[in-house]
Amino acid sequence: MNELTKLSKIKAYTKSKLGADKTGHGYDHIKRVVTMAEKILESEAADKLVTLAAAYLHDTIDDKLVSDPKSALAELQEFLASLEFTSAQIEEISFIITHMSFAHSLQDDDFQLPLSGQIVQDADWLDAIGAIGITRAIYYGGHHGEKIYNPNLLPRTNMTKEEYRNLDDETIINHFYEKLLNLKDMLNTQTAKNIAEHRQQVMLDFLDEFKNEWNSVV
Repeated sequence: MNELTKLSKIKAYTKSKLGADKTGHGYDHIKRVVTMAEKILESEAADKLVTLAAAYLHDTIDDKLVSDPKSALAELQEFLASLEFTSAQIEEISFIITHMSFAHSLQDDDFQLPLSGQIVQDADWLDAIGAIGITRAIYYGGHHGEKIYNPNLLPRTNMTKEEYRNLDDETIINHFYEKLLNLKDMLNTQTAKNIAEHRQQVMLDFLDEFKNEWNSVV
């Protein structure tokens, strides 16, 4: 089975899992991540098939989106084996998608993503910032019933993964300070870092304007 066929089948698999998503992690997000990963690959010597497969599949086992991540991962690994991926490729894809999230970075695990994973992580995090990132943050927060803003509730720092996942202690605006504004300095590749500069400024300008309007500053 050639690479194009494998990626076509993976694309269909991802659509079947995330096509009905209402949290900002639907197929439109996946498509942007894949496209950005392709762009970054132009400057990085990583395995294209592994990188793009991981880009397509990275949210299909996410613990905030699926009820049983271990079962979802086992199903995914079986699916990849059916597409004639080698054991080494399946292991690398699995490692990437289980270790690339921001939430995972809050743990004390000592690990480093392979270059293919660094590219996917960069592509995913770039989609979390800028104008799209603003929209997705509001969309996700609204889906989970988060408060928009409370100036008396300070952004959290030094969070554990469990604390980060507790949306009772978060507002949509605080999410920018707790995560989104930090992503620019956590990116791996120079291509991603260059793209992030403008997107960071978009978010900073938005936050300034939001607070001015919140406080009726004219």
